[in-house]
Amino acid sequence: MAACKLPAELASWIAQLASMLHGRVAWRLLPLLVGALFAQGRKTVASWLRGGRLGGDFKAYYYFLGSLGRNVKSVAAQLFRRAVQVVEPGERLLLAIDDTPTKRYAPHVEGAGIHHNPTPGPADQKFVYGHVWVTLSWVVRHTLWGTIGLPLLASLYVRQKNIKSIAPWYRVRFQTKLQQAAALVEWTVQTLRWLGKTLWFVTDGAYAKRAVLRAVHAAGAILVSRLRKDAALWSVPPMAKLGQRRKGRPRKYGSKRISLAKRAGHRHGWQQGVFVLYGEKVHKTYKTFLATYKPAGGLIRVVLVKEAQSWVAFFCTKPDATVQEILEAVADRGAIEQNFHDLKEVHGTGQQQVRNYWANIAAYHVTMWWHTLIELWAWGKPHRQLSDRRASPWDDPARRPSHADRRNALRRQCLQNDFPRAGVASTITRKVRRLWDYVMKLVA
Repeated sequence: MAACKLPAELASWIAQLASMLHGRVAWRLLPLLVGALFAQGRKTVASWLRGGRLGGDFKAYYYFLGSLGRNVKSVAAQLFRRAVQVVEPGERLLLAIDDTPTKRYAPHVEGAGIHHNPTPGPADQKFVYGHVWVTLSWVVRHTLWGTIGLPLLASLYVRQKNIKSIAPWYRVRFQTKLQQAAALVEWTVQTLRWLGKTLWFVTDGAYAKRAVLRAVHAAGAILVSRLRKDAALWSVPPMAKLGQRRKGRPRKYGSKRISLAKRAGHRHGWQQGVFVLYGEKVHKTYKTFLATYKPAGGLIRVVLVKEAQSWVAFFCTKPDATVQEILEAVADRGAIEQNFHDLKEVHGTGQQQVRNYWANIAAYHVTMWWHTLIELWAWGKPHRQLSDRRASPWDDPARRPSHADRRNALRRQCLQNDFPRAGVASTITRKVRRLWDYVMKLVA
């Protein structure tokens, strides 16, 4: 069976994920994931079934996707707990939230609509038809490979005008992207409550709004994000003197309005610092101060960074956070952007061509979970096992293995483990063996 090709540790992890599903269909998760790993060409569900040799039971697997889509939260929680056991977390966990579109072309796709295109390209396509996914990734740091994102859970954003196209018995209600991001924050806190770690969330400036900030504050977590240049900031209220009593509650916000443009334009107060951002040491000119921000519910730490042409502003809901912690969190947010690139280019996210609402959710999560499972499997592997660039002498052999390199390394190991079981490894000639190695490199 195709599922026997996986390494034992990886097969056991997938079995743990399948334990969160109903017993009658849980066993289908392993062969479906194996088929997605070995799919060739366009990564449709049909290619998944061909890759796992599951075509004879294709109807049951299409129905299984619908069942899986309804249980992605429980499966993702199990995967998150497994990831925490493989990757030793530090004093804090950094989680990134952002959204990405996936293009669709087929008609009658449930949940699809016209959305803003964040990457218009040379054709300047301002809009895209398809799905938009509000995604949560755990951002970790590898000692050799730097920052890596582990995507875990996503919510399908459906415009309010497109909700009517979804069958009412699905019980799908309209939620804004901010509400979905707030729900992801609550899900993360509930999932990792047993860990007892401080949770940091980093988002794009579009998610630094009241709904998300309230969810982060209620969860006792910390948020780092970009700050609008025209943000309504206020001064810090004066502290009451010792022994002095005032009527009513103490003030939460100051009475003086703070202009970021004036602060950035003032010549005094700038400092120099060296920070490790994007894997390199860089010199930054910055200015930091405390302010009160009503969407955040009180005191925040503001950091202004002077760039070559202009300046940018960031903030953190932890007032005593250091500038290094804030800037590193902002730089590490790029891991989720790399996730989106790898999911679409390596795993073919959005190519599955299923119309059912729950099947689309399941297909997106299958690609996300494979991304995370591959990174966890490769976490402790040596560089030579994951990347072999002898056939590309023009390439840098010391370059960090890409996610595609790690996936191909897993596929090679699966084929190498399956070859001796065929019972011919000790009987074939050296010439046939070289041919087998060549064919294996073409496949993986």
